[in-house]
Amino acid sequence: METPAVLITDRAVSRRVFGVTAGLLAVAQPLSGLLPAAPAHAATPHPATPVDEKRLRALFGSENRAVATRERVVAVTFNAAWNEAGLGRILAALARRRAPATFFLTGDFADRQRRVVQRIAAAGHGLGNHSYSHPYFKDLTAAGRRREVRAADRALREAGAGAAMTPFFRFPYGETAPAHIREVNGLGFADIEFTADTNGWKGTQGGMTVDRAVRRAVDALRPGAILQMHVGASEGRTDVLDAQALPRILDAIDAHGYRVIDLRALLTSPAPRRPGTALSAGA
Repeated sequence: METPAVLITDRAVSRRVFGVTAGLLAVAQPLSGLLPAAPAHAATPHPATPVDEKRLRALFGSENRAVATRERVVAVTFNAAWNEAGLGRILAALARRRAPATFFLTGDFADRQRRVVQRIAAAGHGLGNHSYSHPYFKDLTAAGRRREVRAADRALREAGAGAAMTPFFRFPYGETAPAHIREVNGLGFADIEFTADTNGWKGTQGGMTVDRAVRRAVDALRPGAILQMHVGASEGRTDVLDAQALPRILDAIDAHGYRVIDLRALLTSPAPRRPGTALSAGA
């Protein structure tokens, strides 16, 4: 279902449709009541849901690097800024296991790869904002940082992200700062970072292998971990280690008794009667 193209402004966040289960939530019901227990599987994405402003704002002010839960669940995320070299393998691996993911795309990537944006959305995964040109935010003025976020939001929507859009933002290079998080929050986004990066993006030239990427993911497994991978090879490289490693990572998640959850489904669940699961700051 398509949603209105609403460009985020500096004004207070209002209740609006961001896309497939994009409403954010500070405290969620127990995960066992959210998603069926299935090996490396998750529930089918829900219909578009209005953002709950209170739940969204509960995530502001933090670099959210994990889901605070005692349940054996993990979230899988991908960044895309350079190219789409590994996308086919990634989407196929996720589809075979019915595992959801959130893809953080730069606006420049979305402008160059509109069909990729549409493929990810059509596959039922969430789309997040990864800035427009992937700069170091510390090198920009406050106005420049806001332009990066707004331009990426516009590019993703114009590329056809539609109902897959979420109010999630991930800083380039994982470089966060309290002031920068506040600026992003002021534009209506929650900062969603990661527990561990597989480092597959470094490629073989950077000393990485598929085995090492898998090992980094397995070593990071703990309740609520958010794994970060990359869609393509970094500039000047052709190897796509994360795409090659993903089937083994998903199998390892299953073998270790974990399941993959959809961050959107978690964050849009009804508020519970008692505290349960929340996004947490810090690794």
